Amino acid sequence: MADTAETADRADATDPASGAPKESEGGSMLTVLIALAMNTLIALAKSVVAGITGSASMVAEAAHSWADAGNEIFLVIAERRAAQKRDATHPFGYGREAYVWSMFAAFGLFGAGAVVSVWHGISVLGHEEPETSYGWAYAVLAIAFVLESVSFVQATRQTRSEARARGLRPLAFIANTSNPTLRAVFAEDAAALVGLLIAGAGIALHQVTGNAVWDAIGSILVGLLLGVVAIFLIGRNRDYLVGQTVRPELWARAFDDLNDSGEVERITFLHLEFVGPGRVFLVAAVDLTGDDSEATVANRLAALGRRIEENELVERAMVTLSRTDAPSIERPALS
Repeated sequence: MADTAETADRADATDPASGAPKESEGGSMLTVLIALAMNTLIALAKSVVAGITGSASMVAEAAHSWADAGNEIFLVIAERRAAQKRDATHPFGYGREAYVWSMFAAFGLFGAGAVVSVWHGISVLGHEEPETSYGWAYAVLAIAFVLESVSFVQATRQTRSEARARGLRPLAFIANTSNPTLRAVFAEDAAALVGLLIAGAGIALHQVTGNAVWDAIGSILVGLLLGVVAIFLIGRNRDYLVGQTVRPELWARAFDDLNDSGEVERITFLHLEFVGPGRVFLVAAVDLTGDDSEATVANRLAALGRRIEENELVERAMVTLSRTDAPSIERPALS
């Protein structure tokens, strides 16, 4: 069952029982904390310079960085709450808390970043701005780019490591991983770096042409960029909250592991659904080998379920007996 989840896995470590990559321990929390520290410093610097210069693009960038800093707090909460063990009130664990808090972060990026930036750009469009201190603006953009790059390098390092472990390209891994905090930090940092270039271009065009409309357009473009990223993050979190199944090749691996266990004669139903980052709920209906009594079959099914749950990626496993008239399911042919 080890590869049934699209998880944050180390490229250089494997689960001793199955040979599958282990889940990264603390990697996502470190990535989020670095992003929080960098974005807080950047937001402070941009806010000071926005006040000095009055630049629309700089105001947009300050709003963007404060939104990012606030979002990282939501992501820290997501990491901590999702790590709680299951209990009587939450039999499938607390993993989906990660998607709830990551959804809050995505809404924050949209509201405090995208909407404010677009609104501010539109509000100053066509209005003359006083001459700004371009040196201050360029200096803070350069500093912000360096600090943002520190956070992005950490997110990229973790992404590449885990994508390599899954045999995926980094962008494909980010789009499909069940780890919402890594996806959020990677996407927000990438958007931040592009946004800084847009803001710098807007300020430069304002300086060269003397026309403040370029600065306003920069603010609007930054806002639109943040809106696209926020909508992407909201959509992916929604998918996992409503019940995201694993990819076909991972379902096939689970089928093989169950079918080759020596306990199972045939499988008539198999469903795997994410209940948190790197955590799945497995439901299967099987015929067991042999012709045991009803009590013995019940004990064997329970034992099979417990063995499946020993894998760190399976939060809960429910294995039932197939109906006699239920057709067997076949393993899909994968390219």
